[in-house]
Amino acid sequence: MDFAWSEEQEALRRSVTQFAQNELTSDVVTEDQAQEFSWDGWRKCARFGIQGMPAPGEYGGGDADILTMVCALEALGYGCRNAGLVFSLNAHLWGAVMPLAMFGSDEQKRKYLPRLVSGDLMGGRAFAAARSGAAESGSASLAENIRAERTSDGWVLSGAGSYVANSNIADLVVIEAATDDGPTALVVEKGMPGVEPGSTAERMGLRTSPAGSLSFANCALPDANRLGAVGSGGAILKAAGEWEGICVLAAEIGMMQRQFETSDRYAAERRQFGQPIAKFPAIAEKIARMESRLETSRLVLYKAAWLKKQGRSAERESAIARSHVTEAAVQTCRDALQIHGGYGYMTEYQIERDLRDAISLKVFSN
Repeated sequence: MDFAWSEEQEALRRSVTQFAQNELTSDVVTEDQAQEFSWDGWRKCARFGIQGMPAPGEYGGGDADILTMVCALEALGYGCRNAGLVFSLNAHLWGAVMPLAMFGSDEQKRKYLPRLVSGDLMGGRAFAAARSGAAESGSASLAENIRAERTSDGWVLSGAGSYVANSNIADLVVIEAATDDGPTALVVEKGMPGVEPGSTAERMGLRTSPAGSLSFANCALPDANRLGAVGSGGAILKAAGEWEGICVLAAEIGMMQRQFETSDRYAAERRQFGQPIAKFPAIAEKIARMESRLETSRLVLYKAAWLKKQGRSAERESAIARSHVTEAAVQTCRDALQIHGGYGYMTEYQIERDLRDAISLKVFSN
């Protein structure tokens, strides 16, 4: 296994990093407090090509493979401090773009993909909830909560998904509904009669990425909105989820790289008792552990992406990467906060927000 990026990937990595650092510079502190989505950032990412990077070239996409997406999203997570925007981009890519690119009919691809790729349409990502009364992670099947009854010319939906990334701002969402013939994937468009978005949920982290419930009250869909064969919904969302599970973590590794560099630099500059705090064993150990977690996170994630690119099963390796990277990201943010002392606890230094966002991603990635 060769862990070196190709010349093209290295160029993309540099380009994405420079773009994010120069263009995605809105006031994230204010946006986080107001739970405000950055439409300016969304439009800039669309012009750069993020929204359609893995989509087929014939629809305006970049034909990027999964390793190239890992390279690009790691750079985006490093250069962009707005984790909510990055999460919304991932929801768009893996909740709408890739399901349609992999399983859509020619008609569906022509109808949706060019506008999804250009950013004129935004996709959402629907997560499941159990009927026990408490929301669970996205590992459960959406079909436990949403029912589709067949009609003469299509389907009628009823039920609810408890958590939809991009919720009330998404133009379309691919959902999995229970039918008599098994879980089936359906494309639901914003504004269809019977589609009822809920209010934006108050959250600990990822506050710049709108999220809320999505309910269906006798929502009539034509059969043209069915994605793939009847009964194949679980397989469709699982296939797209394999990309998602790897690529979301890539952005986390980019954030960890930024936190490591920031903390290393601060420890070298901050002086106490006549010397840089980096000379203190406790601080030096934290810096070393941050770098160690960063490198091991790359190893497990790159292996999962490499296997996926080879067409081999990466389910086990992806699970290992999810467990390791999400925990490593939280611990890295905690170490960064402690290295910065009281400054790390202050909102303006943006470390405490990275910690909140990392905890949120740990919830939604497992």
